[in-house]
Amino acid sequence: MKAVDIIRNGLVKENPTWVLILGMCPTLATTTSAVNGMSMGLATTFVLMMSNIVISLLKSVIPDKVRIPAFIVVIASFVTIVEMVMKAYLPSLYDSLGLFISLIVVNCIVLGRAEAFASKNNAWHSCLDGIFMGLGFTWALTLVGIVRELLGTGCIFGHSIIGGADGMLLFILPPGGFLVLGLLMAAVNRLR
Repeated sequence: MKAVDIIRNGLVKENPTWVLILGMCPTLATTTSAVNGMSMGLATTFVLMMSNIVISLLKSVIPDKVRIPAFIVVIASFVTIVEMVMKAYLPSLYDSLGLFISLIVVNCIVLGRAEAFASKNNAWHSCLDGIFMGLGFTWALTLVGIVRELLGTGCIFGHSIIGGADGMLLFILPPGGFLVLGLLMAAVNRLR
């Protein structure tokens, strides 16, 4: 597989959110603001990239019987690093994302890419796959967060766009997340 195909797959053709419809829990739960969506996406990107590299390097020494548990241990190690760094250096963001950072361990995007791609490809291609699947996930979460934050508070990335507007609470609440995600998913797939 060519590097260009891997990049295109992660960002467009096999985008985890818009096409594969994976990772819906963090997509709906953490996108109440653009910052939260982008931060969750970048944390997942780091875990995807690093776990894909390690799994691709270890694929020949991991027995088939313990393949999935071994993948989870690798993924959990990188999630722990992200969690500790975020808690130490970005405590308010850590508090905002809460439990969802730990849940990256069982995010179907990360485990799915480990099983479907990293365990069958070399480290370079696995690294590219992790980066661009993660960036595809990041742009989707950021876009959902931008729309929800704008409609819910009148702000984007915390900066007031619609002066004096309070926004519509619905878009910060879970039903607004479903609504925005569904409409954006339809629009993105229509454009594709």
